[in-house]
Amino acid sequence: MNEIRCGHCQRLLARAVFSKIEIKCPRCGTFNIQSAVSAMPERPLSVESMINGKPNARSGF
Repeated sequence: MNEIRCGHCQRLLARAVFSKIEIKCPRCGTFNIQSAVSAMPERPLSVESMINGKPNARSGF
């Protein structure tokens, strides 16, 4: 999880896993917007697909 802190007063606002968050600091009123550098994939690739370089067609998901 990532700690989300106010950019103005450094108060801890949240601990979360996110792709984008917008939150107002209750202490100083600063509106904070943060985005993840890259979102995690919904489902990790299988070891076989990483070795072969192709998605696993047999998984059925």
